[in-house]
Parts: sequence; structure tokens; C-alpha cells
Amino acid sequence: MFHLGWFMGSGFSVQTWQGDPWAGNTGHDWMKGDLFVDLAAALERARFDYLLVEDTSMIEDAYGGSTETTLKYGLLGPKSDPVPLIPLLTQRTKHIGVAVTLSTSFYHPYMAARTMTTLDHLTDGRVGLNVVTGSSRRAAQQYGYEDLQPHAERYQMAHEWMDAVNALWESWEEGAVLVDQETPRYADHTKVHPVDFVGKYFKTRGPLNTIPGPQRRPVIVQAGASQSGRDLAAKHAESMLAHGSSIESMKAFREDMHRRMKEYGRDPSTLKILFLIDVTLGETDAVAQARDEAHKEHMRSDAAVERRLWGLSYSSGGTHDFSQYDLDGPVPDVWGNGETSTLRNFVERGQGLSLREAIATIDTHSGLGFVGSPDTVAAKMGEAMDEVGGDGYLLSPTVTRRNIAEIADGLAPALRKRGLIRDGYNHSTFRENLLEF
Repeated sequence: MFHLGWFMGSGFSVQTWQGDPWAGNTGHDWMKGDLFVDLAAALERARFDYLLVEDTSMIEDAYGGSTETTLKYGLLGPKSDPVPLIPLLTQRTKHIGVAVTLSTSFYHPYMAARTMTTLDHLTDGRVGLNVVTGSSRRAAQQYGYEDLQPHAERYQMAHEWMDAVNALWESWEEGAVLVDQETPRYADHTKVHPVDFVGKYFKTRGPLNTIPGPQRRPVIVQAGASQSGRDLAAKHAESMLAHGSSIESMKAFREDMHRRMKEYGRDPSTLKILFLIDVTLGETDAVAQARDEAHKEHMRSDAAVERRLWGLSYSSGGTHDFSQYDLDGPVPDVWGNGETSTLRNFVERGQGLSLREAIATIDTHSGLGFVGSPDTVAAKMGEAMDEVGGDGYLLSPTVTRRNIAEIADGLAPALRKRGLIRDGYNHSTFRENLLEF
């Protein structure tokens, strides 16, 4: 049995609103949140473990030095703050976990600790925190910085940030809240403590001015695949988004993470590594194969190439503008200061290919692609996870009601029929359900 998650990779945004006949009225009403509430309800019906909501805070102009492509296609923008969305998602559901993204570069530890504790109460213990360090210089400039800190330093900051928020979450001892109306005495002040945290990057006195939530601290999720990202996850995370282009690379990733966790004195079973996958479904295998071939053909279109070049420019953190490279020349051997593992994955796998061919054939945001009827794909997912020995999968399709239905009402029942995913929720909190198996 394995876990399932859904990565809402464009966050609380317009998503893909054009060029998809199943997008409905998304272009006009995405900001109201109804589509995403429907998503959460469907995923709970499908018995997913959690929904992960990405976030960014800029209108990107890394590609071509302009926001034209960003706004033409609605790429990571326009976008709304996802934090207020989380209680709406959990009002419509009772069990599924919801993880929201906060940046350690832009959220002060006190604000983050207080926000997440508030959400823990509002969701009855079903909130998670996806810890990121930031990936865009334009986002940094929204908060008054000239540029992002170098990648390695951002992760040093993130370790200190986690120490600070953990200290704040522990600033109220167990039993501090009394609610004694007779005395009267709401809380025992001797069990509420300043933390007086002083680090190289962050400083906060504490204590937190709200009481501990049902989980005391949210479930920590992490998505960095670089060496620094892996180390942060090994120390702090309880679930991790991971990439894998093959069974062998997925097994190697999992083994590396378990080794790192043991070095921190952690039990490897307390980190659930969910691998990003693509699924292409159809009523029959033949229908799914035809859809997959049509997608591959689309990836060679001018629009798809432009969007992909935009994505590589963004992943570089604005260090490289991929509109400047010759599409028929080799994949440039470059590094960046944004999503470094994503960019390097593309560069390394693209050696020997033209940039145009690499764009059409390499998917950096997911690993194995599963194509077929729901039953065929369910069987393939089970076989692959048996080989990996891992914890589960993250799916990240475009959020349309068609894609939601195909997965929640097609794939998930086929997985349950095979006993591969949970048939229900046995606990009340996100953490309890996540760590159940």
C-alpha cells in the first residue's frame, strides 16, 4: 500500500485557462476558489493523503526580459495568496491533509509559526507546511531585496528558520492551557516561555501568542532535490516531493535520503517520499496511447516550446534567459540560482541533444509516465512502487474538472481495487494518517 498526493504546481492561480476545451470558466473565476475546493473534495473521495499548494509572488520576466509570455499563458501568475484558501478547502472536507507553501526567505519565522498554528486550529489538525527557500530574483525584489541569496546560503538560512519556528511552536508546554472558569485561570503562565532565539539570520523573542494547535506543529513537506535540499528534508521533513526518471534513480534517491536521516538520528519511516509522475488515462489503452501521442506532438509546437523555454529561464532564477539560445544548437551547460536541481536535471539529460529536441522529450518535473486505462495504469504504478520500495506518488496534472474526475473517479478506484491505496482514514490529523503506514 502506498500514499497519494496531488501537487497543485501552479498554486492558487489562473492555471491553464486557454487551449484546453475542458477548462470551463477558469479564466474568469479562478480567484474565487471554487475549482480548488472541488479538487480537495474529489481527492478526499479518492482517499488521497494530501493536496500540496505551491506559491510564488512575482510576475516573472526572466524569459525575454518581459512579462509577455508569463501573462499571455498565465504561467505562475496572476496568482492569489494561498493561505486564506486553506480553510475553504478543509471546510468542504473532513480528512485529507492540505500543505501550503511558505518561503523561508520571505516569511519571518514568527509570522510563519503564528500563521501555521492558526491554520492548524482552523483545519482541525490537517495542515502541512511546504518549506521552500525561493527561486526567483523578482520575488525577492517584492520583499525589498535586490536579489536572491546564493543557493547554499538560502539553505543555511532555512535550517536556522526551522530552528526558530520549532522553538516558537514549543513555547507553550503541554498542559499550559487550563480554561479553569472557577479560579479563573485560562493558562498557566509558568508553562509559557519566551524563546529568545538569536541566529545569524533571524531573531525572535517569543513566546507564540496563540495556543498550540491539534498537531502542535504542521506536517513539514520539502521539495528540494539538490544536496542542500535533501539535507534540509532529512533533518526536518515528514513528506518530500521527489523526481525520478527511472526506477533505479528513484531507488537511489530513497536510499540517499534514508542514509541522511540516520545521520540525524531519525527513523527513515518518518519521511514519506512521494515521486512525481505523469498519468495519461483513457477508457482503453488504445485511447490513452492516442492521447499520449497527441501530447508528444504538441510538445513540438511553437507554444509548447515557448512555455518550456520560459520554465527553464524561471528555474535558473533569472540567471539565464533561454530565449537567447539557438534552438537547433546544443543544450547549454549552465547553472542557475533558482530551482537548481530542475535546471541541472534538464541540462544533464539533454547533453548530446539539440535544445529543441530536449525540450520536446525531457520532462524535468516528473519521472515515469504511465499510459493506459485506469486498470492498466494502476497495475503499472503498483509494480513500479514495489520495485522502488517507496512511499507513494504525487500527481500534478492541470487542474480541470475533467482531469480531477479521471483521477478521482477512474484511477483511484482502480488502485483501491488492487489494495494499493487507503480505503479510508483512520485518524483525525494529517500527521497521523500520513505516518500510519
